[in-house]
Amino acid sequence: MIEELLPDSVVAVDTQGDDRIEEAPLYPEEEALMARAVAKRRREFSAVRACARRAMEKLGVPAQPIVSGERGAPRWPAGLVGSMTHCDGYCAAALARATDLASLGIDAEPHGPLPDGVLGSVSLPQERRRLSELASVRPGVHWDRLLFSAKESVYKAWFPLTRRWLDFGEADIEIVPEPGDDPSGAFHATLLVPGPLVNDRRVTIFDGRWAVRHGLVATSVTIPHA
Repeated sequence: MIEELLPDSVVAVDTQGDDRIEEAPLYPEEEALMARAVAKRRREFSAVRACARRAMEKLGVPAQPIVSGERGAPRWPAGLVGSMTHCDGYCAAALARATDLASLGIDAEPHGPLPDGVLGSVSLPQERRRLSELASVRPGVHWDRLLFSAKESVYKAWFPLTRRWLDFGEADIEIVPEPGDDPSGAFHATLLVPGPLVNDRRVTIFDGRWAVRHGLVATSVTIPHA
């Protein structure tokens, strides 16, 4: 599912279905992070890393541990950029060579409305206004959940470039559906704080893709070098 949202330079591996989200072997460094984790958390942690290791192998990189670094961001092997996501019944990892992309972020969420009160804390007034307009035209999409997922992908692409927190209110996201009935499209995140420098170029807008498939909403952001 996530692969359709990413350029050819990115290798994506995912798995869907609770019966397929199985606990996978962990390296000792990863085991240490899961010492006190409940069974569900451990299963998701290991399954998404199994996806990431299969993506490494497809890129010709030996499988190796993926530990959590600052703010929980995964530490990728030298020469790689990547992102991981998991939710109930789904996990995915996407990796690319650092020579092909500066950064990337992916996210998947259950395709349902956000819990009451959450939208107001994660969105800007102009975003909520645009969501209302979209809902009047395409009521079959939970636009609030899509916006939340897009902000997650933006943050996952932002953090490796800046090593700084990005608040939900510091990126203004405009969602653009594809014409027709297919629930997919693009989104554009305008940063409301100074953006990262990529090859001495200040990046002020992150571009992304989205799709709704199989009861999930998925989003991705890729940051090119040029």
